[in-house]
Amino acid sequence: MLTYAIIGTGRISPNHLAAVESLPDDLSLKAVCDVVPSSMETALTKAGISGTVAKYTDYRELLEKERPDLVAIATDSGSHAEIALDCLTYGAHCIIEKPMAMNMQDSDKLIAVARENNLVLSACHQNRFNKSVVKIRKALEDGRFGKLSHIAAHVRWNRNEGYYTQAPWRGKWATDGGCLMNQCFHNADLLSWLLCDIEEVFAYTQNSQHSFIEGEDLGLALVRAKNGVLGLFEGTVNVFPKNLEETLYIFGEKGTVKVAGISVNLIEEWHFADNLDDPKAVKEEYREMPPNVYGFGHLPLYKDVVSAIKTGKTPLVDGYEGRRTLELVLAMYKSKKTGLPVCLPLDDFSSTDMIGTF
Repeated sequence: MLTYAIIGTGRISPNHLAAVESLPDDLSLKAVCDVVPSSMETALTKAGISGTVAKYTDYRELLEKERPDLVAIATDSGSHAEIALDCLTYGAHCIIEKPMAMNMQDSDKLIAVARENNLVLSACHQNRFNKSVVKIRKALEDGRFGKLSHIAAHVRWNRNEGYYTQAPWRGKWATDGGCLMNQCFHNADLLSWLLCDIEEVFAYTQNSQHSFIEGEDLGLALVRAKNGVLGLFEGTVNVFPKNLEETLYIFGEKGTVKVAGISVNLIEEWHFADNLDDPKAVKEEYREMPPNVYGFGHLPLYKDVVSAIKTGKTPLVDGYEGRRTLELVLAMYKSKKTGLPVCLPLDDFSSTDMIGTF
């Protein structure tokens, strides 16, 4: 039985806590931590957790007194790397909400410290565990698409001023970034994962409707993988009047797939020349209807991390995978800043290098 704690009990934390409660033979919730005391009780209530759970407003005190085996970090993005480094130094395995860091240097530090201490480090990219995405990945690995043409990913959402004023760290370069680093990060991760090795990125970003934040509210990018496959990315929080869709398309000479829904959880198109499965049956079997954009991926992600801790295997979304998606988004930012295509691997670059852009 692994002991568990979560640092940061904001809007995503109930998904983490619910996953832990679903694994009673593997994880034991020992403590929660947040600088706002009332948010801890709210998160526990939303997750349906009763009973005695230690509560802390200082995460270092939690680490010292509780010594948890596994810690989830769900604070503001700008503090992820510092807190994770402290947790790893204390000897705790870590699940870090996206993004794992705000610059390349910190992501490399996290990977190095985890490796040196033989600890599991996992980026919380839960959409990789969507039933629809798992099905697509398997088809890709089996070569069912034939020669790929391109992959397109879109996040067409809405975030109003009230969302940003609710938490003052949102929309700032040092603590959050813009929509690409926050709302669109999970679909950027899927694009990165499916394309594998990206070698060049060119992007335009702008802030046209959110003058009250520092970051972008729209990003458009073209990416090229080493194997020549192209990728198209669109991310925005400018859609009126509410979230419209999050979609992913894969086009190949022998297959076409579209997955959509509020969190890439519905297969809408499934066509393959091999006719190995019935499209209608696939759409039904791999259909998920989550209550919000966070989907159902946290539980399988937690199962994967627990298995990695127990067996010594690498989790599906390890530190390197988290770094790779961070690199893609930062490359989009650097391309905007320089007006030029950016070649990967990316030299050290930080979200704070974008201060003053808009």
